[in-house]
Amino acid sequence: MFEGLFQPTHLLLIFGIALLVFGPKKLPELGKGIGEGLRGFKSAMKGDETATATVSAAASVPAAEVASPRKDG
Repeated sequence: MFEGLFQPTHLLLIFGIALLVFGPKKLPELGKGIGEGLRGFKSAMKGDETATATVSAAASVPAAEVASPRKDG
């Protein structure tokens, strides 16, 4: 079904359409965003301990320290 999907001519056509749709200024930003998303997904799938440690450290902060109500008066 998808045997010839990733041939060089098809990839060039897809890149050309993306260039027309997003423009030359947005493509690097789009690629960067996709790359960061994939890296985040891979680290989440691996169970990266550094990402888990930052999430657990952020979760252990008491709510009173995060947002304290203002006292006017």
